[in-house]
Amino acid sequence: MAAPEATTTGAATAAPTKAGTKAPAAAPVAGIGTAVRDGKFEFVVQKVECGKAQVGGEYLNKKAQGQFCLVTISVKNIGDKPQTMYDSNQKGFGANNARYAPDSAAGIYANSEGDNQVWISEINPGNQVTGLVVFDIPKDGALSSLELHDSAFSGGVKVKLQ
Repeated sequence: MAAPEATTTGAATAAPTKAGTKAPAAAPVAGIGTAVRDGKFEFVVQKVECGKAQVGGEYLNKKAQGQFCLVTISVKNIGDKPQTMYDSNQKGFGANNARYAPDSAAGIYANSEGDNQVWISEINPGNQVTGLVVFDIPKDGALSSLELHDSAFSGGVKVKLQ
């Protein structure tokens, strides 16, 4: 069974205003396990695991400045041309709307087992990749949402994590 799809456009319901007219409500925000689309990509955030002090193996690894949050994500190309997924186009948000960028080097180490590279991956039409996007956030912090993009210039789509 396919997961429901969320988008960043359209109004789900309308709320009355003081003048008695209806104003569009904010677009719904998807959560973990929900397929969302931005441009030519369909994303599904499968899980988020924070509290990691290090990623990688015994000899090749990277230590967190604070803590690593590993976001397992699948990305499917729903377009008709190859499209490259860059982890650097994704954004994480925490308390007080603090914005975090992915740590691409940590992503390479975290994805080192198997063929799970999403940090930079060209995806052909109809194909899908799954892997980890890694954020280095403060030890006492938490990711509350993500903003996922098919390119640096796309509008993005929000996914709520809490």
